[in-house]
Amino acid sequence: MNPIPALSPQLKQLRLSGILDSLDARNRQAIDSHLAYTEFLALLIQDEVARREQRKLATRLRRAAFRAEKTLEGFDFDRLPKLNRALVHDLATGRYLHEKAPVLIVGPCGTGKSHLAQALGHAAARQGFDVLFTTQAQLTGTMHAARAVGTYERKLQQLARVDLLIIDDLGLKPLRAPHDEDLHELIGERYERASTIITSNLDIDEWPDIFPANRVIGLATIDRLRHGAYRIVLDGDSYRTPRDPEKSVKSAVAKHPKNPAS
Repeated sequence: MNPIPALSPQLKQLRLSGILDSLDARNRQAIDSHLAYTEFLALLIQDEVARREQRKLATRLRRAAFRAEKTLEGFDFDRLPKLNRALVHDLATGRYLHEKAPVLIVGPCGTGKSHLAQALGHAAARQGFDVLFTTQAQLTGTMHAARAVGTYERKLQQLARVDLLIIDDLGLKPLRAPHDEDLHELIGERYERASTIITSNLDIDEWPDIFPANRVIGLATIDRLRHGAYRIVLDGDSYRTPRDPEKSVKSAVAKHPKNPAS
């Protein structure tokens, strides 16, 4: 008698219905390999744990709000020969997250700063850390909106508790009041409590210019970000190069040569 139909409602009641996905396959494996009952049970439990971890990862990646699925496996290291690969791969292990240390990624437009930041965020999510990816404009806009509706403190604490906050494009626009104060307060709340990754087109020495309205706040914010930070400099040409029209025409002709006149 097949016990699976009777097992189905019981597994659902125990919130173990995922076991049904692999039960048939594992049952055949147990019969073919003459597995002990405990070995069969262990395989089912391993499958369930793997399924739950995958669901948790999918949830973390969704909450992270990445722009795209950017990973280190898809990062073109060969295009940046001066990049410290050893440091990047060390960061991917997540050690900086346990140290509560910042990571500062700087370089010209189009060199892969956002890709690298999201790749490190993706690695952190796979290791079980909560991640949030945002831009300077989105972040300050969110905090300003929370202030307007009286939920600023709640939003501040929510952002402060994220294991890894990635702020992309710092300094793309100067920070005016109260945005400069909001960023300063958030960085202060996260200081030595959680890791923050910053990307910027500006060299770190130029960051005080981001705070034209209040350089004192700016210097205090930058000081916290620089303390104990890992720094990555991307020095290379932009990968967002325009297409060469002459090469495109030559390529098209090579692929589709005209038939000679008869």
